[in-house]
Amino acid sequence: MTRVKGGTVSKTRRRKVLKEAKGYFGSKHRLYKTAQEQVFHSGAYAYRDRKANKRNFRKLWITRINAACRENNISYSKFMNGLSKAGIEINRKVLSEMAINDEKAFAKLVEISTNALNGKSPKKNETKVEKEEKQTTDKKESKTDYSAMTLAELKNIAKEKGIKGYSSMKKDELLANLK
Repeated sequence: MTRVKGGTVSKTRRRKVLKEAKGYFGSKHRLYKTAQEQVFHSGAYAYRDRKANKRNFRKLWITRINAACRENNISYSKFMNGLSKAGIEINRKVLSEMAINDEKAFAKLVEISTNALNGKSPKKNETKVEKEEKQTTDKKESKTDYSAMTLAELKNIAKEKGIKGYSSMKKDELLANLK
């Protein structure tokens, strides 16, 4: 059986490794064997450090949130506990950005958190706000001209209002039901 040398395939494989090893010190970017070892190690380090990077950013965000909490006379742990009791789910990245850029909004969150810790339910306030929003939307809807809307828009409004059988209705039937 004849010997197959595989010249071009081996050469391209080696070139690829040497290209990845560009910029390494000494023989690690010149010699194939040492370059290959270093590329393997570099891949492992990169994988490890991508995971570590996520941990480092989380630490940074927590530190920033803690500093902003201390300015508002509350500890980080109590603040986060109050947010969870209030039912507010905001991730730490957004909270740290709020602490840096929008101190008033962060102060409102601290207030909500302290109220939730003291047993004051924010849901009662939300229901009042929701009622006011519903009243304003009802006023807006009474002023809107449904006849100028398309059938698809009317069906969406009927769906929001909970009208049964809206999908099979014609436009004039929808208009009658919406008014």
